[in-house]
Amino acid sequence: MRKDRPLRPSSCVSPRMGLIALSMILGLSLAGCQSVSPMHTGSIRSSAAPGKAKSFDTMNEGELRAATERYGAAYERDPKNKAIGLPYASLLQMTGRNDQSLAVMRQVAIANSKDREVLAAYGKSLAAAGELTKALETVRRAQTPDYPDWRLLSTEGAILDQLGKPEEARIAYRKALDIQPNEPAILSNLGMSFLLANDLKSAETTLSQAAARPGADSRVRQNLALVVGLQGRFEEAERIAGAELPPEEASANVAYLRQMLSQRNTWSMLKDKDKTPSAAQ
Repeated sequence: MRKDRPLRPSSCVSPRMGLIALSMILGLSLAGCQSVSPMHTGSIRSSAAPGKAKSFDTMNEGELRAATERYGAAYERDPKNKAIGLPYASLLQMTGRNDQSLAVMRQVAIANSKDREVLAAYGKSLAAAGELTKALETVRRAQTPDYPDWRLLSTEGAILDQLGKPEEARIAYRKALDIQPNEPAILSNLGMSFLLANDLKSAETTLSQAAARPGADSRVRQNLALVVGLQGRFEEAERIAGAELPPEEASANVAYLRQMLSQRNTWSMLKDKDKTPSAAQ
């Protein structure tokens, strides 16, 4: 079972919504970027593959593999190009190849050593590979106190949540929101932080705010559907998920969630899954 991205219900693998909150901190978006980078937290605005209008979030497994091959070929020709390297690294994470994703981001970071978007994405790759302490050091080193970057602060909060430091994480999110008020990527990470603390009401409130903001994308609403479903409101969760996914996939997600919640110690299972290095989605 994949743990690095929202889970999909294709064939015999788990559904996209299932245990994801748990990779959310990593896969969700660590940087919150609005550009070509698909690395943003909570609500990743994934770039489309070359020749495609479809975002990574909505691709099926076959499409993801094809996109990964195309970006891989482009990366081989131009490994220093961040417009290629960032989405390629994200695709590698989404297909479970976290070590390779980290290797790609190392090369891109070396070539773009002062680019804070790249460094935020590099921190995400480090976190996805389980190198949380190094990830935190990387994003903090990239930050400049006199002109702080909200993307780096949101990434820092996500990593702190993974390190089991929710109070410090919330401080980072609040600082990010001071710079970029109502940014859905930050709100989404904050909402998932509440989820990890089992504060479902605050998680739903915050994710609802994120989903209502312009620029919120599929992953924000998927996370909102998860939180609603965790509170037993399955029909509502399916409606939210159905706005983003094919009907059969939304139904499979909710069915999987029902099954998961019917088991004993479900919340402990979720927390354990989140602590398992993945590879962010």
